Amino acid sequence: MRLNTISDKAGARTNRKRVGRGPGSGVGRTAGRGMKGQKSRSGVAINGFEGGQMPIYRRLPKRGFAKPNRLSWNEVNLGRVQAAIDAKKLDAKKVVDLEALIAAGLVSKPLDGVRLLGKGELTAKVKFAVDHATKSATAAIEKAGGSVEIVDRTPKPAAKDDAGKK
Repeated sequence: MRLNTISDKAGARTNRKRVGRGPGSGVGRTAGRGMKGQKSRSGVAINGFEGGQMPIYRRLPKRGFAKPNRLSWNEVNLGRVQAAIDAKKLDAKKVVDLEALIAAGLVSKPLDGVRLLGKGELTAKVKFAVDHATKSATAAIEKAGGSVEIVDRTPKPAAKDDAGKK
C-alpha cells in the first residue's frame, strides 16, 4: 500500500444537493420540504407538540413553586476555612467575615451573604461574623474555642411614618 493510492470508499464523499434551483434539479420549488406551512419554513421547531395528543408537560401535575425573593448564600465548609488558615490565606486572629473570605478566595461573589456548614475539621480559634451558620458548624467552632456572630444583611422595608397622619 502506498500513500498516493489511498482513497475513500465509493460513495463516501458526495456533493451536497443545491435545493430550490429549478425543476430540472429534482429538488426545485419546495426544495425537498414537502408542501406549505410552518414546517416548510426555516428555523421553526414545534417544541412539545405531540400530534394533537395532550403533551407531557400538560399531562403531569404541577408541584411546588419557585420563591421569587429567595436568598442565595455562599456556602463555606469549615474544612475549607481551616485549609485557608493553614495556607496563610486567612488570618485566624482577625474576624472572618464576607470580605475576608472573598480576599482569601473561598468566596467569589458576595451574593446575599455567607452560610457556614459544619463539614470538615476546625482546629484554629476563629471569630466568625456571618449571615447564617448550621448547628454543627456552630458547635465545631465553639469546640475549637471560637465564636459565631450572626450578621443580618438583608434590606429592611422602609418604615412608614405615622407622625403626619391625624
